[in-house]
Amino acid sequence: MQIKSTARVTAGAYHPLGATITPTGVNFALYSKNATAVTLLLFDARGDAVPARSIPLENRTRHVWHAHVDGVRPGQLYGYKVDGPYDPRAGHRFNRHKLLVDPYAHALAGAFHGDPRLHLGWDAGSAFKDLSFSDLDNTGFAAKCVVVDDAFDWRGDVRPDIPFEDLIIYEAHVKGMTAHPSSGARFPGTYLGLIDKVPYLKDLGINAVELLPVHAHHTHEALSSRGLVNYWGYNTIGFFAPDARYAAGREAGAEVREFKELVRALHAAGIEVILDVVYNHTAEGDHLGPTLSFRGLDNAVYYQLRRDDPRSYVDFTGCGNTLDFDSPAVVKLVMDSLRYWVETMHVDGFRFDLASVLGRARGRFDQISSFFMAVHQDPIISRVKPIAEPWDIARDSYQVGNFPVDWSEWNGKYRDAVRRFAKSDHGLAPEMAYRLTGSSDLYGDDGRTPYNSVNFVTCHDGFTLHDLTAYCRKHNEANGEDNRDGNDDNASWNWGVEGETDDPKILAERRKVAANMMAMLLVSQGVPMILSGDEFLRTQGGNNNAYCQDNEISWIDWRLLDRNRGFFELTQNLVALRKRHPVLRKRAFFSGADRNLDGITDIAWFDENLGAPDWPNPEVRSLAFRMQGCEVSGDAAPGADPRDLYVIVNCHWNLKMFYLPPPSQGFVWWRAVDTSLGDGEDALPEGREVRLDPQTHYLVNGRSVVILVGK
Repeated sequence: MQIKSTARVTAGAYHPLGATITPTGVNFALYSKNATAVTLLLFDARGDAVPARSIPLENRTRHVWHAHVDGVRPGQLYGYKVDGPYDPRAGHRFNRHKLLVDPYAHALAGAFHGDPRLHLGWDAGSAFKDLSFSDLDNTGFAAKCVVVDDAFDWRGDVRPDIPFEDLIIYEAHVKGMTAHPSSGARFPGTYLGLIDKVPYLKDLGINAVELLPVHAHHTHEALSSRGLVNYWGYNTIGFFAPDARYAAGREAGAEVREFKELVRALHAAGIEVILDVVYNHTAEGDHLGPTLSFRGLDNAVYYQLRRDDPRSYVDFTGCGNTLDFDSPAVVKLVMDSLRYWVETMHVDGFRFDLASVLGRARGRFDQISSFFMAVHQDPIISRVKPIAEPWDIARDSYQVGNFPVDWSEWNGKYRDAVRRFAKSDHGLAPEMAYRLTGSSDLYGDDGRTPYNSVNFVTCHDGFTLHDLTAYCRKHNEANGEDNRDGNDDNASWNWGVEGETDDPKILAERRKVAANMMAMLLVSQGVPMILSGDEFLRTQGGNNNAYCQDNEISWIDWRLLDRNRGFFELTQNLVALRKRHPVLRKRAFFSGADRNLDGITDIAWFDENLGAPDWPNPEVRSLAFRMQGCEVSGDAAPGADPRDLYVIVNCHWNLKMFYLPPPSQGFVWWRAVDTSLGDGEDALPEGREVRLDPQTHYLVNGRSVVILVGK
């Protein structure tokens, strides 16, 4: 893209921020409160060290530097150089020698490469470290921004708009879904490659995909020096830009079009798109990190700095820096980014990484922080689905159950309880009752609902479902940190052998325990989330922190789908069971009431002899409960299925006889699920359930889940 050196430059407008196409050119607007000079650089090619044109921005309104340049068209490459004080002790780190990414850029061309010292604002050869100043120019080695035309033929795209309580979320990595040679995708590892898996997702029965970060990200030098990459993508440098590494096309901005094609295809299949977003920190790291964008634009505005030492960063994230949500400019940036992804890219919701950071006002978590208030009142963002990862690394970081009423949360307490109960730990029966019924102890006291709890047993961060049953210890040696990284407390068990084995007894026990966890997940009140590949028992070889493994450790091996077809069908049938029975998707917590006066409450708990469970007894490892369909039909959609469900979770190692309560009048018990029966019989599709004879009791094998349907 070439721009004439004589193209007319006018003042332009301070709004909107970023590069905005006009009928005659492009308006450029950049926020910096403390800069003394801003220069716009236009480039012909991504590797150019010399710009085709440099344009000083001489107009400044409300701390926004702006200009309109005639003749600029989509595809134009650009960047900024910003001058101002370099005074780290006062929090200022301007460096006019560094080409900077526009925070509002809709696409980035290339990546930051070359000697890492080129991108430092300080002189790496100086004994004074970041107090020194680098005059190395990085222009030829820095990523360039791309002017993007956001026009797209959505072909009548309609959002699925699925009620939160009906969601079944599938967490996936764009590249990892199809990068493996076994995927059969036409464009492996890309947005377009994932489109080829849409029929599979539809067949599985999920209705929402939660994508690991797709924002443009940067791999820091500590990883690249070991030949590794930031595979998960939790190191953002462009909050508006889809990562170009997942594009099949090579032209600048192809990733924007291809991401929209992916969203359009998922929506056409009735599947929502939720983005995992990382607004808590950026890729620039701590005070010794590179100057890529925000640090050089206005360090003191974008980052939380220590009040007693503005040279240093507040770090609630473990990544070196924390964005400052007490800063109006930061709140505006994030809100503008969210609106862009909803309005222009058509996504349906967001999972906010380390979301406790976003709720910190002057360092302390607050339900009425500036950001939460902005989300609550925004006419666009308040209508999509916000999901919090409700923790960070501060002392008061664990905020599960404490987010505002309109937020759902990853329920870490659910994960921990189910893992421990599944391996027969003691003292968990009372907590499991809460977790299976939507965690009313966390969400039941201020107008929230079961679907405020996003339930999960596994996610990208930690063991896969298979590895939970195959490893007692993490095996992260490939990460190059002597196995020190990753969580040591995984509540996992290998059932006799560490890692892979051919022992049929061990394999059968592992499969059964994995099936138990999948069954518990899909019969729990709240929103279930399945980690991609868990439905056919994929493995990461015991690596529970594969954030840097862009290889077969992380990629899904689709050969396992055929090898473990029975487990896939189990998951598929459990998903279908959940969809058939509104009693599993309540919009309100169980009350224990008998509203229809038929002598049966909406939920009732039993031990194996139909007595009340011995809740205080730490040796209780089995629970049974009946949910009456007609009691909860008023909480579900009109015409809700009135059938009862009876769930028996026996995590004791011994076989037990469970006596059965009667179902509602006119119904009898049929077996839909028994995880001890193996492939083909463990979870039956509708119409193939087995009528019980006798109706009075059921023998439940050790470490098994049984689900009965009143028909």
